[in-house]
Amino acid sequence: MSKVKIVGEVIKNMPWQDKPALYDGVVWRHEGNPIIAWNPTPKTARVYNSSVVPYGDGFIGIFRADHKHGKPQLHIGRSLDGLKWDIENEEIHWKDELGILYEPSYSYDPRLVKIEDTYYIIWCSDFAGASLAIGKTKDFKNFTRLENPFIPFNRNGVLFPRKINDKFMLLSRPSDSGHTPFGDIFISESPDLVHWGRHRRVMSKGGAGWWQATKIGAGAVPIETTEGWLLFYHGVSGTCNGFVYSFGAVILDINNPSKVLYRTRDYILTPEKEYETTGFVPNVAFPCATLHDAETGRIAIYYGAADTYLAVAYCDVDELVQYIKANSELAPGDAEEYR
Repeated sequence: MSKVKIVGEVIKNMPWQDKPALYDGVVWRHEGNPIIAWNPTPKTARVYNSSVVPYGDGFIGIFRADHKHGKPQLHIGRSLDGLKWDIENEEIHWKDELGILYEPSYSYDPRLVKIEDTYYIIWCSDFAGASLAIGKTKDFKNFTRLENPFIPFNRNGVLFPRKINDKFMLLSRPSDSGHTPFGDIFISESPDLVHWGRHRRVMSKGGAGWWQATKIGAGAVPIETTEGWLLFYHGVSGTCNGFVYSFGAVILDINNPSKVLYRTRDYILTPEKEYETTGFVPNVAFPCATLHDAETGRIAIYYGAADTYLAVAYCDVDELVQYIKANSELAPGDAEEYR
């Protein structure tokens, strides 16, 4: 039993594999990776950077699917075990709150979270440039698209799984049209998912190392624990042969998540396997979702690999949090309510 506790539900049937013998890392890969490969449906070429949640007796997810004409859209997928997925061939179709079609020209990198009795989807869409979109559903049959929360350019929108101080909280990564030279994670709050304000910078790119020097972005929906909010995030380094996407983890203050308590100095997973280093975009490990069990402290991390595959990794919450605390390095401004 873990000492650090996850605050949440018990998921007895979530995917899990024990850490391999003699492995000394805190995050280890599923031995059957990748779990979704090329051409999963007739109209889609690649599924990756996707988000899943428990649903009924199994699991449901919102998946980034790059179509064979090149544009990405969001598709529904269902699974009994969280590993073998049945992806719908037809993409999600959106209507606004008046019931009028409100279709995005493209959609990618969704995050999915249940808040009270509603499932919310945050994704990157086109609003005169890359920007965040928000939608909701209660039955995964009817999807309502809400007003865009921010102006361009912005990516990596992640909603917290509950209100904090009676406000919705949204992480994002503002940028410009030059492939994200800003590169820091911000947080904003809203009483109604329409009006957003009280913006704060949560954490900045950089640190003593290079793995997160170019840009960072929120990954999976934060996990509530007895030590604070556990957030997996990606960090990007620039090399002679292009970007490398790795991921780390951070602990945010439970009542004021604009403050960073601990942050991994080193990455906890970086592209090493062939399905991470070779693909449509090489050298990418991009976390987008977790399944986590409050009883055992087990966490399954869903991540995109090489912009081609969907993969899974595992960790134990107590071991991971202790590692983060023992190997923490904050960047300037991380520990403050930066405004």
